[in-house]
Amino acid sequence: MYDTVAQIPLGRVTTYGAIARLIGAANSSRLVGYAMNESHKFHPNLPAHRVVNRNGILTGKHHFESETMMQELLESEGIQIIEDRIQNFTNLFWDPSIELL
Repeated sequence: MYDTVAQIPLGRVTTYGAIARLIGAANSSRLVGYAMNESHKFHPNLPAHRVVNRNGILTGKHHFESETMMQELLESEGIQIIEDRIQNFTNLFWDPSIELL
């Protein structure tokens, strides 16, 4: 799973559910979220900020060093966010089951 996250391109995002589907656990997006919340302990350079919920909302932002860090990282990659929601989410969505297979 972390290998997949490491491959998300700069300026693109994916979802917990898309990762869960890729690893064959389609109903386990919440477990992917839990793993992402802990990822900084094992993989500090992993672009975990590029993983959001199915609606493009920054639900994992509370697990970064500061409340605004996830948004700041995404904005530094050119992604526009308004009220914790990624704008143009459909066009920025990176589907690992398509991109990696």
